Amino acid sequence: MKTLQQWFKEYSESHQNKTNQRIHFVCVPAIFFSIVGIFMSIPRQMIVNLLNINKPYIENWATFILILLMIFYLRLSISTFIKMFIFSVLCLILNDYLSIYFNLLYTSLIIFVIAWIGQFYGHKLEGKKPSFLKDLQFLLIGPAWVLEKIMK
Repeated sequence: MKTLQQWFKEYSESHQNKTNQRIHFVCVPAIFFSIVGIFMSIPRQMIVNLLNINKPYIENWATFILILLMIFYLRLSISTFIKMFIFSVLCLILNDYLSIYFNLLYTSLIIFVIAWIGQFYGHKLEGKKPSFLKDLQFLLIGPAWVLEKIMK
């Protein structure tokens, strides 16, 4: 398994353009947020039946998927795990709040599509293909890379 620094170095190679980086600072978190919203939109009856604790932050498919993702981040580094854990919890809370006022699935899909359009535009400016076309794991590295850049 690659180290976090190896992942970040390889990811950075196709993210040198400052405009592309700024686009990623908005679009990557938006994509992550929208995916959490999409998974929260999946009927949770099976999870409710299994857990039976009636807590919307816990009894949803997004939380289940995020737990699996946290294992990936924990294997990379503790600090990345903590950052991604906090960001993931914020995504769960904000998506739950968003669901009060809007249809969560449709809103998440709109955010998802607009953010991906931004991503591809950024890579057009960069003149390089998105990293995930080489390795799908870069879809998980992108959010960690953005958080790392923003925190510095």
